[in-house]
Amino acid sequence: MVATSVPATREAGWTKYAAVAAKVALLLLLLTALIWPDLSGIKGKASTARLIVYPLGAMVLPLWWFAYGRAKSKLHKTFPWHADLLMTLPWLIDLLGNRLNLFDTIDWWDDAMHCILWALLTAGVLLAFVPRGLSRGLTAFVALGFGATAAVVWELGEYVAFVRHSSELQTAYTDTLGDLTLGTLGALLSGLIVFQARRTAN
Repeated sequence: MVATSVPATREAGWTKYAAVAAKVALLLLLLTALIWPDLSGIKGKASTARLIVYPLGAMVLPLWWFAYGRAKSKLHKTFPWHADLLMTLPWLIDLLGNRLNLFDTIDWWDDAMHCILWALLTAGVLLAFVPRGLSRGLTAFVALGFGATAAVVWELGEYVAFVRHSSELQTAYTDTLGDLTLGTLGALLSGLIVFQARRTAN
């Protein structure tokens, strides 16, 4: 019993520190965007909206947990740090990519991020809110439902916030279709990976 609990405790400790570190790094990047907007990489890209949405996105799981989940969650007895880390990383990686100007200097970066970041976010949501025991098909279905919906909301937000007034408008239709496809693919892959990981763990 002791031998099996030690690795789990160490894993929980590692993910806890990683999740907190990711949130601190995100906060620091957001602060630098406020102090030095010209150096943030998000100037002209709905910077105000990002400064609001990104911290909310990173804090949605802790806020849910302390307002509701801690008392009534049937899925987790303690705070799901692993899910929290996965739900924080997309916002941090996106902001860091903009800060380093990777979206505008590497042709494939934006496409890769739509797939990878949606996979991370969907995995976090599945681990945080979706019970174990679902079949592979149902897990994939839930992943697609969340991932595709979130991708549509994101693209609508981008369009309203800055695309319609930018030079990207001419190519926005094609780019949006590609982003939606890659985000949905990332969500589907995430659902299959989460199912397999849970099955292996059992």
